[in-house]
Amino acid sequence: MDQRARGAGHTDQVGLLGRGAECAALDRIIAALRTGESRVLVVHGVPGVGKSALLEYAERAATDMRVLRAVGVESEMELAFATLHQLCAPLQGRLNDLPEPQRDALETAFGMRAGPSPERFLVGLAVLSLLSEASEEGPLLCMVDDAHWMDRASAQVLGFVARRMLAESVALVFGSREQRQELLGLPEMEVTGLRYADAHALLDSATQARLDPHVRERFVAETQGNPLALLELPRELTVTQMAGGFGLLHADSLPRRIEQSFQTRIEDLPERTRMLLLVAAAEPTGDPALVRRAAERLGVTRAAALATGTDGLLTFGMRVMFRHPLVRSAVYRSARKKDRRAVHLALAEETDAQADPDRRAWHLASATTGPDETVAAELERSADRAQARGGLAAAAAFLQRAVALTVDTSQRAERALAAADAGLQAGDLDAARELLDVAARNARSELQHARAHLIRSHIAFATGFNDKGPPMLLAAAQRLEPFDMDLARETYLVAWASASFGAGNRDSLVAISRAMRQLPRLAGEPGALDLVLEGYALLITDGRRAALPTLRRALAAIEHHPMKDILKWGWAACGLTALLWEDRVMPEIPARAVEEVRAAGALTELPVYLHALGIPILLSGDLDAAAVIDAQSEAAAAAAGVPMTRHTRLLLAAMRGREAEATALIAATIEEAGASGQLNGVASAQWASAVLHNGLADHERALSAAQATIQSANVIVSQWALPELVEAAVRVGDENAAHGALDDLADVTEPCDTDWAQGILTRCRALLSDDTAAADLYLQAIERLDRTLLRPELARAHLLYGEWLRRNRRPAEARTQLRTAYEMFQSIGMAAFAERARRELLATGETVRKRKDETSPSHALTPQEEQIAMLVREGFSNPEVGARLFLSPRTIEWHLRKIFIKLGISSRRELSDALSLGDSAPH
Repeated sequence: MDQRARGAGHTDQVGLLGRGAECAALDRIIAALRTGESRVLVVHGVPGVGKSALLEYAERAATDMRVLRAVGVESEMELAFATLHQLCAPLQGRLNDLPEPQRDALETAFGMRAGPSPERFLVGLAVLSLLSEASEEGPLLCMVDDAHWMDRASAQVLGFVARRMLAESVALVFGSREQRQELLGLPEMEVTGLRYADAHALLDSATQARLDPHVRERFVAETQGNPLALLELPRELTVTQMAGGFGLLHADSLPRRIEQSFQTRIEDLPERTRMLLLVAAAEPTGDPALVRRAAERLGVTRAAALATGTDGLLTFGMRVMFRHPLVRSAVYRSARKKDRRAVHLALAEETDAQADPDRRAWHLASATTGPDETVAAELERSADRAQARGGLAAAAAFLQRAVALTVDTSQRAERALAAADAGLQAGDLDAARELLDVAARNARSELQHARAHLIRSHIAFATGFNDKGPPMLLAAAQRLEPFDMDLARETYLVAWASASFGAGNRDSLVAISRAMRQLPRLAGEPGALDLVLEGYALLITDGRRAALPTLRRALAAIEHHPMKDILKWGWAACGLTALLWEDRVMPEIPARAVEEVRAAGALTELPVYLHALGIPILLSGDLDAAAVIDAQSEAAAAAAGVPMTRHTRLLLAAMRGREAEATALIAATIEEAGASGQLNGVASAQWASAVLHNGLADHERALSAAQATIQSANVIVSQWALPELVEAAVRVGDENAAHGALDDLADVTEPCDTDWAQGILTRCRALLSDDTAAADLYLQAIERLDRTLLRPELARAHLLYGEWLRRNRRPAEARTQLRTAYEMFQSIGMAAFAERARRELLATGETVRKRKDETSPSHALTPQEEQIAMLVREGFSNPEVGARLFLSPRTIEWHLRKIFIKLGISSRRELSDALSLGDSAPH
């Protein structure tokens, strides 16, 4: 183990007394590794309870495997990827085996190359691949001790990796005082105090005096059997105190009392020895040469300081090692402030400014007695380097320290804004809010106030697509106008999209649109962003017909614009094709964005674009492909910790017509999204409910759901709900509702002369027409929709026409239409609509055998296996599939072996036929 925070003597002395069950658990992990399985374990417990002894036991047991070691260090918590770099350093020779984007991300994170800041999830995928590759040569045991002191970037990456290991011969074992947020949910083992007899035996070994039985009982009880306490605390007490029971402690003060015991021993050491210990405590890397040089700068030689020993508290070897982390903290906390500052200054002066500028800057900051612009500037440069490596939390920490050392109030506000923005990107919203308060107190310009307002708006937005964000974003955009019109316009678009596609209401959407209409016209040819802004604003203030020319120009501009340049707001432009009713190009923008996001590793944005892609894929009738996209979106959202309504899953469940599954999902979404103010999630769920219940012929509930949907500010979902409302209202006999919805549908479709728009409008008009006109309208709708990619809409046109023909006593013609509808629904996998068509066919007198929901081979696959099989069928390699599902290639290979067995095939080439067999059966 890289013993930078502890010494081997500690665990040797405490030993493994009474740890049979814990050792057995670690033995099982080692045994599983030998059979090629992955294991993860978080060993946690209070200081001194013996966690490190157990990790060292695991290392000794791993005699036939490679062991990678790292240890968290408290003073390195602000250095991005510090712990991860320790762990992976022995594997750097394998970096060239990684896919190029992963290799570049990891090298940038480790400071081995310059480049754009890597997404931490791309770094995580790179580490997963690296460990998987290394395990090909034999089992790999990875151990991270003092994980509570890991830097946040390392903790996030290792938590990501731990949750995605399955078929690699890799084990990750963490030792931590408490459960870290990043490791929650992983297998854990709490290490508690020794049992009664073991605790008494250990206490007896540490005491010279014969103890009164009551005193022994109380001592064991109050230490809660903590091994380190049982060994250390008797050293602090006199024989008389021990024998009489004086100086005992309360359980809640145990770590403090152990530290005090160490402090007592430290105070007995000569001053020069204490100074050497302080230098070692302030130097986190355990570099003996650096400790020696810094101590000599303070007038302390190693030989003189160690002449009388250190009472076993510190050892010098390949590394400078403390007996226990509590010794380090006892040394540092008991030292005088002026001595700590002197030590940090000496370490800064002896630290290579070229090789380790960030640690040098941190030492300088700790050596200052007040504001110091030179040091603040050094910290700011360290923040830039951290951000370039993807260490956003580290960048925020450097900037926060720089804020405290900044003299000029305006500059302090600038740095506080930068720190708040880094904290926002790192997900530390509470710290970001506090820094914004600092910025607000020190701001000296309206621009600084406007930027602070913008960051507050993004914080509100980052807590989920809730209804607080749009008004705040609008106000931020307005405040930015006089200073940065480009940023203001971008903020207006995000505000509009968050109000419509996110969580706003109609009042917010109208207010934002009116403000956008007041923006000054730009000189020269408008760009893609300008056209989208103008088109969206016109849509709300002047209507569809007025907005169409601008929306079409905006779409053309985006189609010819490099996607990487507009990713920040491109999600807001994904609605253009739906507003224009352009089905053939609808998947193109999100598909381009998904590939760009994957290439850039910007995985926090991936779920948004995947949902934008999943919906048009569903509307085309490719339910299997949409299911794969939904699964990828879920995996990305879970990895990124992004709360998001699963829009694709909602519509998928509704179209499949699985009533129990769909209604449960819809109800849960309405409850959860409604409670958090995510009104767009509620609208999507209501729309899905309308589709589901029209398929089930439960038109009363479909009508209610559709009416709720069209009240949404989401201009796209509300327009798509209008055909559902027309159909449901006609079937329940509510002509007023039907005609009102038809009028609204005409408003949004008539200006758009596309087959999709006109086919839907004509189909709905047929529902409300008299018998002389209806037949022609249905045939026109079928003709129009047949020219689109929208198979479900075409099938529904055949169904409605067939139902009309049967009701008008034309059974032979009705059978043709209904049979076409039935076969199409069956092929697509829309079971509820297929059953509705089947019942209509029966009513015509045709004998239709209800197809059994046969269990084809593909139905034996788990959802994840089905995703993998479909991606492999599309020609993706194992690494490519792994990158999409955040799994290692080896895990993909393991899943494929199981898939082949279940499907009764032996090669990838056979997947297409095997899955097609499953697709032909009703789902």
